[in-house]
Amino acid sequence: MLHATALLVVLFCSGCVPRSESDVVVYSALDQEFAEPILMGFERRQDGETGVIAKFDVESTKTVGLVNQIIAEKDRPQCDLFWNNEILHTVRLQKLGLLQPHDWNVAATWPKDLIASDKTWCGFATRARVLIVNTEMISDASERPDSVDDLRDPRWAKDCAMARPLFGTTATHFAVIRDRIGRDAALKMLSQIVDNAVILSGNKQVAQAVSTGRLAWGLTDTDDAFVEQELGYPVAIIFPDQQPEQPGTLRIPNTLAILKDAPHPVAAGRLADYLMTGEIEDRLAMGPSSQMPVSPDSKFPPPVLPDEPVRWMQVDFESAAEGWPQWAEAVRDVLGEP
Repeated sequence: MLHATALLVVLFCSGCVPRSESDVVVYSALDQEFAEPILMGFERRQDGETGVIAKFDVESTKTVGLVNQIIAEKDRPQCDLFWNNEILHTVRLQKLGLLQPHDWNVAATWPKDLIASDKTWCGFATRARVLIVNTEMISDASERPDSVDDLRDPRWAKDCAMARPLFGTTATHFAVIRDRIGRDAALKMLSQIVDNAVILSGNKQVAQAVSTGRLAWGLTDTDDAFVEQELGYPVAIIFPDQQPEQPGTLRIPNTLAILKDAPHPVAAGRLADYLMTGEIEDRLAMGPSSQMPVSPDSKFPPPVLPDEPVRWMQVDFESAAEGWPQWAEAVRDVLGEP
């Protein structure tokens, strides 16, 4: 058996991933700096019986890249366990029949929208879709935006921002909006936002544009907003849409899924059970991304959470993922992209 650090490798090329019979192959969209120590901890607990080979992608569209590779390998799967840092494209794999059910060892109180109807995936360690506000540019708290819908308010014309809604959590967010209010209404909303807001390449870019004073506020994820806050920039984090008539704040989980016909399903199941615990969620909560645990066994409330309880949006992610290729094409049309 090779040393654990030798087994945990990063592969950027396509094609087969080499492994021995005792290895489990993980494709991880969670950043290497966060996932790798956790995967190595699993190896240590296995006393050398099971090694982990991890494939990470460094591109901004990393989830899509890993999912496309899984689809390309469907006739001869190379991946055992897919650790996604969001959910939409995990559900795409579910709908393509590329995942296998697993008996997820989670509490009976686990949110129903964070576990697949057929048990092929499970969500944990969530991030929230939040507003980041420059407190020097909008010093009066009563004047600050409090809804995602404020992105289309002419009051904030070209002084607010969001990421392109084709990748990552912003893509998931607008797929959820489409599922909630209907295709035509969602496209109208998106068109108005595109005309009113600044569209940037990613959530990190949105958070940085606000923290440095280029823009007054934007829609981003808690992890990106929290980083700017921890760096000492004058920003506030607002969990949007908390009024009774509003839909609540969207939370987007990490997801785990075992591939159908995975070469090592037993080892993949052991790793999935290890990751789906309050202990691992607490590690992610204590890290710089301040991810929010789902497990009732969690003992570490992440500092990004506000003092008052958050009302979460109720979501059907499986419904939101329906017709993704056609929806993505419509979004490109609104963005004026080929």
